[in-house]
This record gives sequence, C-alpha cells and structure tokens, in this order.
Amino acid sequence: MSSPLEFRTVTIEKPGDVNFILGQSHFIKTVEDICEAVIGSVPGATFGLAFCESSGDCLVRIEGNDEALKTLARDNALAIGAGHSFILFLRDCYPINVLNAIKNIQEVCTIYCATANPAEVVIAESAQGRGIMGVIDGLIPKGVEGPEGIAWRTGLLRTFGYKRG
Repeated sequence: MSSPLEFRTVTIEKPGDVNFILGQSHFIKTVEDICEAVIGSVPGATFGLAFCESSGDCLVRIEGNDEALKTLARDNALAIGAGHSFILFLRDCYPINVLNAIKNIQEVCTIYCATANPAEVVIAESAQGRGIMGVIDGLIPKGVEGPEGIAWRTGLLRTFGYKRG
C-alpha cells in the first residue's frame, strides 16, 4: 500500500550576494570531498556546506570555513530536509569556479542548481521522508534579448574575464 504524497516549496533564505549549489549525493564522504573541491578550486573562497544524512543517525553534517555561511547552510538544509541532499553557500567565488570539481566527485549524483538568484526547492514528502523534485531558479522571462542586451551580456563576460576580446 502506498502512502499519501504531498508537494510543497521551500524558499532558499540567503543574502543577495551569496551563491549556492544544491545537489544530491549518496554517501557521508561527500562532506569532506566537497570541502576539498572548493578549497582546491578557489583557495580564497569562503563557504558553508550542509549535507542531510539519509541513514544511520540521519544528521545534518556541516562543514566550511565561514561560520555565517555554515549557519545559513544548516538552516536551509533543515528546511529542505531531503535525504542525501547537500547545499553549499559560496562567497568570494562563483559556482562556475567549483561546479566541475563538485560534479566530478564520485558520490555526487545530481546538481539541481547553482545560482545567486532567488530560488525555491520543490519538495515531495511521503511517510518515508522527503525528496527534491526540482528547483524554481529566478524569475519568469520578461522578453527576448535584443542588441543592447547582447552588448551588455558580452561586455559583462569580458569584464569578469570569462571571455577575451
């Protein structure tokens, strides 16, 4: 017999200047491996990480090098409450600087989003627990990019050093 399934959203609470990566993994080793990936990719990055353990003690495991970001990660992970999910908050670096290193961690299964945008996590909950169904990342498009938008976008990428010329 199946149990009832309920859907809801959890709003990610964070300051506007902080980026985050939300993903799913399958092993407690994720906590140390993500920390090593961030430090190895951007040595000056400040970060806070929380991992929702899905078996055994079922604890939220927390690491990082910034107490405020660790608290932010803990609070958001508790609100999401989905087994084997992790949330990484970043300052002094962007997700693009660490994303491939994190995706290459052998126990990382899925990256749901990497953003600084306002975001909501779509959660399904059954009698067994919670799972992440997806993410609402940012706002609804307001139109189509024109020449001014193209100039702004290409200029911004060059300002950040992601493109040359």
